[in-house]
Amino acid sequence: KRFPGLTMRIQEPKATALLFRSGKVICTGTKSVQDAMVASKKFAKIVKMLGFEVTFSSFKIENMVAVCDFKFPLKLEDLNVSHSQFCRYEPEIFPALIYRVVRPTIVLLMFVNGKVIFTGAKSAQDIRDESK
Repeated sequence: KRFPGLTMRIQEPKATALLFRSGKVICTGTKSVQDAMVASKKFAKIVKMLGFEVTFSSFKIENMVAVCDFKFPLKLEDLNVSHSQFCRYEPEIFPALIYRVVRPTIVLLMFVNGKVIFTGAKSAQDIRDESK
């Protein structure tokens, strides 16, 4: 099945936009909220230059992703037992422990080597709070 939209990329700031028939645009791949805003405006300008009517509105952050390295191994089995209501760990299926934080709604993928991926955050502060 084919992707129902158009993919567009720019180099500065490095970003990818997914444009849909409805007019919705998803900007992904930036390193900051400011870069996401700049990239979104650039994509809007490009589409406008192609002859389409463009109004830039409703910019919001839907999902932030962050990666950190605790620099020490994580005992995922122990964590899975002590936090079983929030965790899922099946190393034969997927190597990371999946830890679901209720408030804010964030999912952590925790690896034995100490690396953690935070996904689903609405703000950088949410990620900072959960990494403590």
